[in-house]
Amino acid sequence: MLSFLDPPEIGLLVILVLVLFGGSQLPKLAKNLGKAQQEFKKGLDTGAKEAEIESESDADKLKRLAEIDKAASEAKQASENN
Repeated sequence: MLSFLDPPEIGLLVILVLVLFGGSQLPKLAKNLGKAQQEFKKGLDTGAKEAEIESESDADKLKRLAEIDKAASEAKQASENN
């Protein structure tokens, strides 16, 4: 990731981050960056799933809806029998 930076440049960046944020704020900063990365990945996954659903043909959508309807009616019958 930082392969374009030489070791002295990386050291300078570390010192700069320590001066700007302080040692006590670094764990919070890292935690927030991790959360932001997770949210970004979740958003990408959601977008990919939505794009996949939109690209399905109408026949595939109807087939999937029929399966969902069938499962719902079976669940309803099972709950009525109990």
